[in-house]
Amino acid sequence: MSRLSSLPPTLRQAIAERRLLKVIAGLACFDAARVERVARAAAAGGADLVDIACDPALVELVRQACPDLPVCVSAVDPELFPAAVAAGATVVEIGNYDSFYPQGRVFDAAEVLSLCRRTRAMLPEQVLSVTVPHTLPLDQQEQLAADLVAAGADLIQTEGGTSARPFSAGSLGLIEKAAPTLAAAHALSRAVAVPVLCASGLSAVTVPMALAAGAHGVGVGSAVNRLDDQLAMVAVVRGLREAIEQAALVSI
Repeated sequence: MSRLSSLPPTLRQAIAERRLLKVIAGLACFDAARVERVARAAAAGGADLVDIACDPALVELVRQACPDLPVCVSAVDPELFPAAVAAGATVVEIGNYDSFYPQGRVFDAAEVLSLCRRTRAMLPEQVLSVTVPHTLPLDQQEQLAADLVAAGADLIQTEGGTSARPFSAGSLGLIEKAAPTLAAAHALSRAVAVPVLCASGLSAVTVPMALAAGAHGVGVGSAVNRLDDQLAMVAVVRGLREAIEQAALVSI
């Protein structure tokens, strides 16, 4: 039986219907108050999943604040995952790498594959998502994605927002920013049989493009987590939810 079948029914359905919305607080964000604000905005705005730093205390905080919102924890150290799972995390994820790039830290294919294998060995029944580094050429991303699935990854996630250099204003600039992760979603969704999540650099303008490219869902971080106003956060999440639902109607 697929590990994905162990997911909560609403989350499983969102993936199956290609309309998953994940809101990302950030792998490096351990500010409890900010994480709680992001989680509450995700829940109020209609997100299916919130992605937070891999910390059992943060998992417990979010589970108490938003008991119906499944939690994904992200880290690049597999040893951190078991405690977070014990605290109630539904999904574990290797990634997101965006916070490491400014430090000059780059993850190559061999390291990511090793992290995947180590995580699967420790947590054989846990749903595991793995982010494919956008620093790899697309053909190498495809090969890594296939290798990760063979090693036990249940979900593959793309990235690319940090490498984009948009030079236009408005909607065109938003599309330019999302181009790398959209390209990866198109390539990887055809390279593997597991669901692909498109993340990094997305907005309400580009999430329908991610779904059209083959993604089963999207992950959005900075468009939400950089805001300081709770109502503004909720409004952005609702806008993303509406964009996804409209895209689903068009595809019917």
